[in-house]
Amino acid sequence: MFSDVLEYVLISEEDIQKRVEELASRINRDYKGKDLVLICILKGGVMFLSDLTRKISLPHSFDMVGAESYGSQVVSSGHVMITKDVDISLENKDVLLIEDIYDSGRTLKVVKDLIQVHSPASLHICALLWKEKEKRAHNVPIKYIGFKIPDLFVVGYGLDFNEKFRNLPCIGILKKALYT
Repeated sequence: MFSDVLEYVLISEEDIQKRVEELASRINRDYKGKDLVLICILKGGVMFLSDLTRKISLPHSFDMVGAESYGSQVVSSGHVMITKDVDISLENKDVLLIEDIYDSGRTLKVVKDLIQVHSPASLHICALLWKEKEKRAHNVPIKYIGFKIPDLFVVGYGLDFNEKFRNLPCIGILKKALYT
């Protein structure tokens, strides 16, 4: 189906949707009676946020934070640039940071530090993907994990290469010919 751009599918659309429902169920239980705000890290987390927010049955709000560390590369540049801060008040709210992939930890650390400045009552992280690595630049605790994956460059379901392939409904390994 996606053989023109993917070496293979790592996580199917069906598996993603099933896991999103499971995560939403846990979040519904854990945040019952709390003032929940989801903060999505742009752009990669948008697909995940979109599906997750519709499965969370609790009243909640959401906002976006922009952060960039990859540019047009397949590995993180090592420098994180904040491109957008939140627009709503997070003071005394229970914030759940929505991330597409926990890789080096650089982006999550910078964004987590930014969110802390807004004085939330609590701050936890929900990452769709946890890339298995021997060493990270920053170890950041992740409360909710969708999938653990090998240390491979992946695209689809919001994850991109050079701003393309975010629209794939699955997560897969991009053909090397497309980025070498």
